Amino acid sequence: MLPKTGKKKKLKNRENSGLVFISPFFLVFAVFGLYPVIYTIYLSFYKWDGLAPSVFIGIKNFHRLLTDKVFFLSVWNTFRIWVCNFIPQMLLALVLSAIFTFNKLKGMKFFRAAYYLPNLITAASVGLLFNLLFDGDKSVVNYILTILKVPGAPFQFFNSGIFTTGLVSYIQCWMWFGYTTVIIMAGITAIDSSVYDAAMVDGASKMQTYIYITMPLIKPTLVYMMITSIIGGMQLFDVPATLTNGLGDPRKSILTTSMYLYNQGFKSHNYGYASAISVGLFVIIAILSIFSFRAMQNKGGTQDGN
Repeated sequence: MLPKTGKKKKLKNRENSGLVFISPFFLVFAVFGLYPVIYTIYLSFYKWDGLAPSVFIGIKNFHRLLTDKVFFLSVWNTFRIWVCNFIPQMLLALVLSAIFTFNKLKGMKFFRAAYYLPNLITAASVGLLFNLLFDGDKSVVNYILTILKVPGAPFQFFNSGIFTTGLVSYIQCWMWFGYTTVIIMAGITAIDSSVYDAAMVDGASKMQTYIYITMPLIKPTLVYMMITSIIGGMQLFDVPATLTNGLGDPRKSILTTSMYLYNQGFKSHNYGYASAISVGLFVIIAILSIFSFRAMQNKGGTQDGN
């Protein structure tokens, strides 16, 4: 047998080995994750065009941010697009997850894979695809409408802010509802089957079981989906940037906050103000996430009390 000092030394060496194995992750995170965040906050207090030496200007960038109408317009556009795709996306995912989980359908695995497939396509590619479908008199959709002799064809689809905004929301919903369905199904399958057996014995229908048993039990999954959707949705960039001209046209109707940030930083070369926009976006996402989390928790607490 090893003496106590030998055992302690062996355990310490094992702990050190563990630290060595996980150190690459923390090193990469520090270089590519933590440092950019800290440098962005630092840069938000400076005026810098990327070439000349940076000049410290204090909170002037944030003062400009609070009075920038275009910034608040971009926040509203981003939030509107997110809401218009998140609500139908969640409703569709809840319906599909119920169908796939509680019913044995032929070809169910095929449909699950087919619904998830759009999520595997890059967002920039999807934006360019829909641009080819709808942009200009000679677009694919206009060509089909002209052949069918639809009155008024060809149409200038991207001259309508409502159509363009709706199209972006539809693309986001189409790309992500399959992923949302898979996550919700995973939450449902984790529920103990004895709960459903007890509900059946009590005479509950499938609809009642889903509403009064499944929904409350998958609340953590729904909270997770809402928060991650807010984080991703408020950073929306690829689809609206590639769908039109990258400036949010028509009439800045699809100018998202990330697009405005990009334009300020890499087109106007105002990196200090772009950094301030990034900090502002972070604060907005944090507030929305906390609000959503507490709203879901309070709703759940009320239900539990009843």
